Amino acid sequence: MVGCILSMSGRSDEPTPVPTEVPRLWTPREANERISDLGELLPQLKVWAGRLRQVRAELARLADFWGEELLATDHVDHEQKSRLEREDANLSSRLEEAVGALRSEGIEVKDLSTGLVDFYALEGGEVVLLCWRVGETEVGYFHTLTGGFAGRRPLPSRSISPAPD
Repeated sequence: MVGCILSMSGRSDEPTPVPTEVPRLWTPREANERISDLGELLPQLKVWAGRLRQVRAELARLADFWGEELLATDHVDHEQKSRLEREDANLSSRLEEAVGALRSEGIEVKDLSTGLVDFYALEGGEVVLLCWRVGETEVGYFHTLTGGFAGRRPLPSRSISPAPD
């Protein structure tokens, strides 16, 4: 999953995979109540993902420079490699946990670089995605599961349906 998280930049037009389980369905009002928390969380996730890319680049640089010599426990850069591997594991775990928790709520993180997220909702009997990104004051758009960001449309004047009981 971390590979997907790290590639979450500018790939927001890809269709959302149809979930195998029915996710929680959100109304615009419920999604709007959640965005203040997301406005704080998503920038932190972006920082973690950026640091993870740096750590992986440094590990790759060390491996390219030293090759198999780096595996020796008495190598001059072995401790740095070990520290970077621990940091990679820690950041990966934190990102997977945070994004997984959002996904379990029916919130899909689409692009960490812009803070783009989608909330599953129901419109006219069809599962759609309410679309919001950091900086927008409210959830004001939606798109189909296959529409992506490019297919987002303003919410209709009537509210998207609440989840059926």
